[in-house]
Amino acid sequence: MSILEIKNLTHRYDDRFLFLDANLVVNNGEHIGIVGLNGAGKSTFINIISKRISQDDGEVNWLSGVRWGYLDQHATIDKSLTVMEYLSDAFSHLHKKNERLEKIYEDMANADGDELDLLIKRSSRIMEELENDGYFDLESQIKKVANGLGVNKFGYDTVIGTLSGGERAKLMLSKLLLEKQDIMLLDEPTNFLDIEHVEWLIKFLNSYKNTFMVISHDTEFLNKVCKIIVAIENGNIDKYSGNYDEYLKLREIKIKQYEDSYRRQQMEIKKLQDYIDKNKARAATAGMANSRQKMLDKMDILQKPTTVYESRFEFPYIDTNAKEFLKIKDLEVGYDSTLIPPINILMTSTTKLWIRGTNGVGKTTLLKTLMRKIAPRSGSFSFHPQAKILYLEQELNFDNPSLNATLYFAENYPRASQKEQRSTLAQVGIKGDLATKPISNLSGGEQVKVKLSVLMKKTSNILILDEPTNHLDVLAKKALKTALQNYPGAIILVCHEQDFASEICNEIFDAKGK
Repeated sequence: MSILEIKNLTHRYDDRFLFLDANLVVNNGEHIGIVGLNGAGKSTFINIISKRISQDDGEVNWLSGVRWGYLDQHATIDKSLTVMEYLSDAFSHLHKKNERLEKIYEDMANADGDELDLLIKRSSRIMEELENDGYFDLESQIKKVANGLGVNKFGYDTVIGTLSGGERAKLMLSKLLLEKQDIMLLDEPTNFLDIEHVEWLIKFLNSYKNTFMVISHDTEFLNKVCKIIVAIENGNIDKYSGNYDEYLKLREIKIKQYEDSYRRQQMEIKKLQDYIDKNKARAATAGMANSRQKMLDKMDILQKPTTVYESRFEFPYIDTNAKEFLKIKDLEVGYDSTLIPPINILMTSTTKLWIRGTNGVGKTTLLKTLMRKIAPRSGSFSFHPQAKILYLEQELNFDNPSLNATLYFAENYPRASQKEQRSTLAQVGIKGDLATKPISNLSGGEQVKVKLSVLMKKTSNILILDEPTNHLDVLAKKALKTALQNYPGAIILVCHEQDFASEICNEIFDAKGK
């Protein structure tokens, strides 16, 4: 049974079509991964079907009565609520049903005869529905999901306003899972999850009986949870059976077929247009020229195949050779309290250190302490005097997001020529109109590339990177991995993707809370 039908969806962004007469049917119980390169329109697609933005043309038809929920990590939530109050609101529809039951009980006190029989039947039905939904055991349901995603570590009485952005994202995901919607729309749900909690989410989604659609650049995650892949490319929404690896094989064949069809059509268009231009003015051949013009007008023109702007990252290195490049001794980090037990680390100038641990344990706090953005609570750390650090924050914060990428680059390097600005941005895949759009209009992956382009102009001998793969598509992630593998200097990497980090780093520090 189909629960969502998309017909002839058309939506234009700037000067190109993200979707052009695209169609898709989503059936009940399907587990779907949504894929596409940075800027292809994945988040726009989710925003359209969740009715947050309106499409230019076409239909988005939900089956009547279908309940759906959207994980939007940028949504604003009531920061005055406690964690438990917020999670309990996932069952608001059951609370309302229970209120109806209480009202029926009140009415039964003044009823008799047929009316009483009717109220008894109605109350029995509602009671059965509440029992089936586990209404009388809600707290254990909440804690099962909260524990699985690590939300319990925040404390159920904690006020949401005191949580970090990543912690709030985990909280919103927990609530959505508890709501047991007919269809869940998930946009990068693993971005703020550590390995342990990603594994829990995989088990949850595999046992989920209803439908979900998930945007993710984590191909290992998609392979484990999806039975169908929906690819957004060339203005189309194409549906493939199988996991991500199976989709790649089918996509390669389809892309070649599309490129061949486009090339043949362009040759036919040129041939027709040349004939029309040569013969439309001559009386003897004007009729044939008009006939060809009608053929051309009726032709369904294929969109030009998407230009894939490949990224190439490189971080200029200044040589140093030190056995004690970074020395951390009994370091305690945190705000009001210490997050991690005293830390002792010794890095050489070639150590590639993967810092892993549960979300909220203090990994980002540790990096910010090393960058002297936060004062240490106790202990000490020292870099080699010749250390030159490059730091990529996890948060996509820009002082002026209305600037375009070119102006942002110029702001950081006012002496760089326009050619140098453009070539560096183009190297990471920010070229053409992407370089002149406001940064706020770029996708998350494109914004990360802009940040990395600025870092690439500085020489360094240590990179400190906080979740650099968040938002990056598969091609960009592969290019970044290659650059980090080739980097001769030291690296401190916080990353939740095991396959990415393990192929770069030669040492591991497990951050564990107190």
